[in-house]
Amino acid sequence: MEKKSLEGIKILIVEDDPASRLYLNKILEKTGAVLFNAGDGSEAVLSAMDNPDISLILMDIQLPLLNGYLAATKIKESGHTGKIIAQTAYSLADDLEKIRSSDFDDYIIKPIYPDQLINKLSEILKKNS
Repeated sequence: MEKKSLEGIKILIVEDDPASRLYLNKILEKTGAVLFNAGDGSEAVLSAMDNPDISLILMDIQLPLLNGYLAATKIKESGHTGKIIAQTAYSLADDLEKIRSSDFDDYIIKPIYPDQLINKLSEILKKNS
């Protein structure tokens, strides 16, 4: 894992659980990424619209006010071009198929491990460069 592989990349972390949000921030701080945070789906939509240069959005699915599916759809409908990655604890085939057929570009299954997260985000960026 290349620690600085995300240097300068703008990432929006959307997580309503403060401990999980802190955990993701601690992992991604070490990569040199520029981090933004949102605690619910509505805040995520506003943050994405205010920051169109965000490259990656790491979005929890179970969010208050506006769930991750609806937030991802609103973000895409706004014309935002960043990649949206679902983070989910649900890994059954039906759940993953719902994610694949939605406005998410990819997904990562919880629990999220540091190397796994950085590698996944780096892969997504490489596919689009």
